[in-house]
Amino acid sequence: MWRLCANSESRKKPTFRIGLSRGGEEKEMISDPFPCISRKKQLLLPNKLLFIMKQILLFALGLVTALSTTAQDGKRAITLDEAMNSWQLVRPRYPQGGWQTDSHGADMPYDAARADDDGGTFKQGKDEAAYTLEFTNRQHVWRYATRGDYWLVNTATGEKRQLGTSLPKASLMFAKISPDGKQVAYVSKNNIYLESTSQPANGSTSSPIPLTTDGSETIVNGTFDWVYEEEFDCRDGFRWSSDSRYIAFWQSDTKGTGWFDIIDNVDSIYPTVSRFPYPKAGTTNSAVRIGVIDVNKSTSQQVNGSAIRWLPIPGDKRENYLPRMEFIPGTNTLMIQQMNRAQNRNDVWTTTADVEAPLTLLCTDTDEAWVETNDNIHWLKGNKYFIFTSERDGWRHLYRVSADGKRWTCITEGNYDVISEVAYDEQRGYIYFTAAPDDATNRYLFRTQVMGKGKVENITAQCHGGKPEAGQYSYNFSPNYEYAVENYSSALRVPRYTLVKSDKRGRWTADHVLEENTEAQQAWENLAIGHKEFVKCQGGDRELDAWIIKPYDFDPTKKYPVIDFVYGEPASATVQNDRGSLFWYYLANQGYIIVSVENRGAAAPRGREWRKCIYGEVGVAASEDQARGVISLCRQFEWMDSTRIGVTGWSGGGSQTLNCMFRYPEVFKTGVAVAFVSDQRLYDTIYQERYMNTPQANPDGYFRGSPINYAEGLKGSLLLLHGTGDDNVHYQNCEMLANRLISLGKRFYQVSYPMRTHGISEGRGTSKHLRETLIDFFQKNL
Repeated sequence: MWRLCANSESRKKPTFRIGLSRGGEEKEMISDPFPCISRKKQLLLPNKLLFIMKQILLFALGLVTALSTTAQDGKRAITLDEAMNSWQLVRPRYPQGGWQTDSHGADMPYDAARADDDGGTFKQGKDEAAYTLEFTNRQHVWRYATRGDYWLVNTATGEKRQLGTSLPKASLMFAKISPDGKQVAYVSKNNIYLESTSQPANGSTSSPIPLTTDGSETIVNGTFDWVYEEEFDCRDGFRWSSDSRYIAFWQSDTKGTGWFDIIDNVDSIYPTVSRFPYPKAGTTNSAVRIGVIDVNKSTSQQVNGSAIRWLPIPGDKRENYLPRMEFIPGTNTLMIQQMNRAQNRNDVWTTTADVEAPLTLLCTDTDEAWVETNDNIHWLKGNKYFIFTSERDGWRHLYRVSADGKRWTCITEGNYDVISEVAYDEQRGYIYFTAAPDDATNRYLFRTQVMGKGKVENITAQCHGGKPEAGQYSYNFSPNYEYAVENYSSALRVPRYTLVKSDKRGRWTADHVLEENTEAQQAWENLAIGHKEFVKCQGGDRELDAWIIKPYDFDPTKKYPVIDFVYGEPASATVQNDRGSLFWYYLANQGYIIVSVENRGAAAPRGREWRKCIYGEVGVAASEDQARGVISLCRQFEWMDSTRIGVTGWSGGGSQTLNCMFRYPEVFKTGVAVAFVSDQRLYDTIYQERYMNTPQANPDGYFRGSPINYAEGLKGSLLLLHGTGDDNVHYQNCEMLANRLISLGKRFYQVSYPMRTHGISEGRGTSKHLRETLIDFFQKNL
């Protein structure tokens, strides 16, 4: 039956809610606009009066619903559910298809009508025989579904057979067919196995041959431990040589590494514990080494110890990292990147797989702060040169390096950063890359000649008559680089897809629009929301980028509370010319000005000094810039209320939220910190030490950068949100901070999400609950 239920928990004027009562259980449905009637009196109301009130309530609810879906000017208001589902209201179309090739090997225009969804099929190259691999029954290993079942498919006959049938179900990882197409290798239960692609003559099932046998809970072959996967993006841990004779692979020995326990209190009446090696800053890393397997010896001798040769890479295996390793094209020579533990030195080694010989130091890249791994190394002119990325001149640039490592030539000269490589046209000798020379919030496509002297061309500008619209551009090139599909979008524009082409002189022009997304753009413009406005603010004597989102019904004569969305650490940037999450637009419509300020140290393309000036003191400059930047915005715009400023962020942004609240309590009155690091010693070695060195070498920096050490500064209202099953930023961070705040007599609020991981999204209703909790907290405290 329907009942009237007083909302007695709100600090504001009580309102009514309609509840549905079943067997004593009451479920809140929606706010009631009527005056408060006490719970004691509700049962004394005559039935007729209750009936009349019910009819009035239903009419009011219908009116509220109608108003909630359509604003007065005909634009569509959004609900929280819609904001969480992001762009379902807009539904831009994406051209699905692929590139066609004629009988002469030339590219044909992109066929948007030709479906090309491989459904999880791993396709092999032209020299790898008539087989493909299908990957099914995917299982998650930390972040990604890299474990499952593999099927070998004969592309000529369509026949397929499952690999590793004698191994545990859904245990195979990273299956790869050898270049000659005769064998396939994969990982199962931390060992590497080999199978023939051909069926046995007697029709029986082929048995996998183990290439390693020592894989265990602590010895990991052919894949990686948690920290390598998370911070170096390492998962697939073995490589075939070009002649199919050798397999080079990583082995991690996690013995001695601290194990972290996650306690599950919700899935059974007794708690269960999951354990995994997780090296925290300053503690012992796994010992990582690289071995080379002679496949011929392994198949003939059934894993004779002599079949594996361990490379004599110098240095302590626990005090150095081996984040990258590849065979140089067309050779049996390995190129290995080795970083010291401080990650301010990257030594590049070479060695041959077929001859036991010492390693050769090819080149070294160093930095007073940190260096990055190189993921886009290209060998040129018959392996006489290679492309390498470095910040040695103060900007992130591409260099052509001689094969002996002695001569470095910058091929992307200028005071700007190469953001990312897009494609390499080997035939014409061009590398295409994204950059933002004039505005760090945009992304445009450039190219340079790999054998050139640094001259670059703005390809996006070529395609649009020299005047491209501001925003972000990405490209999908055809196999022979005569065409590309351009994807353009911005904070005001849903994606538009254009076919662009290169003429005989190599000049690029727009051919025709594949998908204008007119309906989606109109739907976007019909939403009753404000839009991102890009502005500048001052962080002391530094100019900072920022954006602002106003409520849709913005009134410049009013004063609005402000919510600062922050990340602020070196791993990402927030101030980008894109639409971002629709949640911020929804939150603005609740009566807030939403802002985001890009502080020093964030991953913006503004040069080495911008990104690395925070080395050794992560969190200190960031919170200062946030405080100064938001106050600067309040001084520029009188409708921003400087006495009501809130801050929120997730992960690194959660840490910055705490630093802002504790260090600048006179600025930030309310904060919601999600999945945060409270003490930098609690995070992993690779990430934290990259930017901070070790706690032993930099104790003062770790103290100053950890918000827990400034908790006595808390004056405003603080809400902590964290998942107890977070394997990345452990719930331990939340408990330690709570313990500290309690000891200081500081009032705070906390919601823990049982067995949710770092994204706090698992389980029905979790994401919505978190966002409703955040909204409710700001409504009550800001």
